[in-house]
Amino acid sequence: MTHSSQDTGSCGIQEDGKLYVVDSINDLNKLNLCPAGSQHLFPLEDKIPVLGTNSGNGSRSLFFVGLLIVLIVSLALVFFVIFLIVQTGNKMDDVSRRLTAEGKDIDDLKRINNMIVKRLNQLNQLDSEQN
Repeated sequence: MTHSSQDTGSCGIQEDGKLYVVDSINDLNKLNLCPAGSQHLFPLEDKIPVLGTNSGNGSRSLFFVGLLIVLIVSLALVFFVIFLIVQTGNKMDDVSRRLTAEGKDIDDLKRINNMIVKRLNQLNQLDSEQN
């Protein structure tokens, strides 16, 4: 019986030793001191899910990054549209100034034309009176 109790005791010591080794390797992995080849010494660790991890965090952060990019692009488009509106307003002001100036020029040309027509009519009347 003493032999069987020693077997269970030695088995418990071996399991404790294995757990100590696994904990040590986990600590090394956390510190990134473990070489790449020794990470696969205990493949069962990879199969055991770690409690408390949230698989949705990656997709949530990806969603927020995408949302941030969309907001930045839309903000840039809004500034571009505002810039175009201001530029269009400036061009419209230039066109209206030109039209106003050309309108004054057209009025001046009409007055000059009327003066020329009157003068020609006077000359025609003088010529007809002389004949």
